[in-house]
Amino acid sequence: MYQGLLERDTELLDGLLDSGYTLTHMTGYRQSRTEWLQQIDSGEMRYHSAQPRSTAVEVTGDTAVLVGRDVVDATIWGGCGIWNLQLTTTFERRDDTWIALRTVATTF
Repeated sequence: MYQGLLERDTELLDGLLDSGYTLTHMTGYRQSRTEWLQQIDSGEMRYHSAQPRSTAVEVTGDTAVLVGRDVVDATIWGGCGIWNLQLTTTFERRDDTWIALRTVATTF
């Protein structure tokens, strides 16, 4: 996902995300997949770098929860910053592919 974010490759991201995917920002704003991808395309959201700090994954059957802690440099809606983000993403296995259903961003 970070490759898609950093390269503004919304086609790559589109293939990784469920049609009902949502991203809940650290502000609490819950954004649809469509709106998020449009804002990446338009440049309203630009991700400059992401430095991983830790990653943990728990798999139960066809569901996986990935908790990643990363230092993210981004410009979001005109505000530039570097944030310590914890991204909790829930995935569902479909055949041999893991599809992201939702991500919740908080700080750490």
